[in-house]
Amino acid sequence: MNRKFVPPIVHFAALALFFALTLGAAADRGPVAGGTSALRLAPATSGMAPAARSAPPASRPSASPSSSRVAPLADAPRQYVISQAAAGDPLLDAKWTELEKDIRRSLLNFQGELGLVIKDFRTGRTILRDPDRPFPSASMVKVPIMAACLKAVEEGQITLDEVLRLKRTDKVRGSGILRAAPAGTPVTVEKLLVLMITDSDNTAANMLIDLLGFDYIGQAFRDFGLERTNLSRKMMDFRSRANGIENYTTPRDMADILEKIYRGTCVSPYVAEKCLTVLKEQKVNDRIPRYLPRKTPIAHKTGLENRVCHDAGVVFTEHGDVLICVLTEGNTGAIIAKRMIARIAARVYKLYK
Repeated sequence: MNRKFVPPIVHFAALALFFALTLGAAADRGPVAGGTSALRLAPATSGMAPAARSAPPASRPSASPSSSRVAPLADAPRQYVISQAAAGDPLLDAKWTELEKDIRRSLLNFQGELGLVIKDFRTGRTILRDPDRPFPSASMVKVPIMAACLKAVEEGQITLDEVLRLKRTDKVRGSGILRAAPAGTPVTVEKLLVLMITDSDNTAANMLIDLLGFDYIGQAFRDFGLERTNLSRKMMDFRSRANGIENYTTPRDMADILEKIYRGTCVSPYVAEKCLTVLKEQKVNDRIPRYLPRKTPIAHKTGLENRVCHDAGVVFTEHGDVLICVLTEGNTGAIIAKRMIARIAARVYKLYK
């Protein structure tokens, strides 16, 4: 579909509005009607200037996934030994070495595959376990999809106030509130983005995939430097999965996109900061936040499908911010996997108390 190009300065104002959010549970779970998001948007802060952007292509790429399919990434190098990059402080080095050993011991009886990246953003200390192993991404892929959508907004390809009509064929099972909304319900791109993250709404994610197309999203992933993350099927498309078509990511890729959002290097710093605001409103909190103090700010996204259980995010503390990314796969069961992720996060958090 050809679209009239709108200068990026116009879209920057829309971005400022989009992310001045008041995200209450009642607002997000309320009805979507009249073409107006249930979110309340405050006026943007003045004095912000958008970064220069190249003009977007004249037409939007196809929504077909055929050109973006990739192999199942089975050739990824396997790294089973947890390693650490020391930062020169003997006391902290000793604490991180003990954390490394503690995690190693806790995984001895874990009956499944587990990859992780733990990184202190201030010192650069990092613990890795199998960071390049491919895992089915489940809903984790919604994080780079969000970044791709906002990249398209900054480029003038779409607008946040663009209204889409929910079709009966858009609705899919799993998490989210849109599947219960009547066909014909108007919903903005803005609302779809927020629902996709905070409620992990599968229908919202699929509508955004249709809006941008697999080609554009795949290229955006490459632009972000995600070497082993692909989008080859929609959410809840089990027929494609049965035919060997799957979405994959790695602990390293998920850690990288979250760090780029944190540092404001994959989209403009202002937009990246507001992405963190949305991620902090995540409503599924039974993994990384589970054993942490209730008011701890955590910008994270979960993923859950058959044999797959993930969580990745940034934990904000008074003594530094730390990235925790844990992806799991296997027959261990979701309950055990969730508890393992929660225990790892709790062990990491102890270093920052």
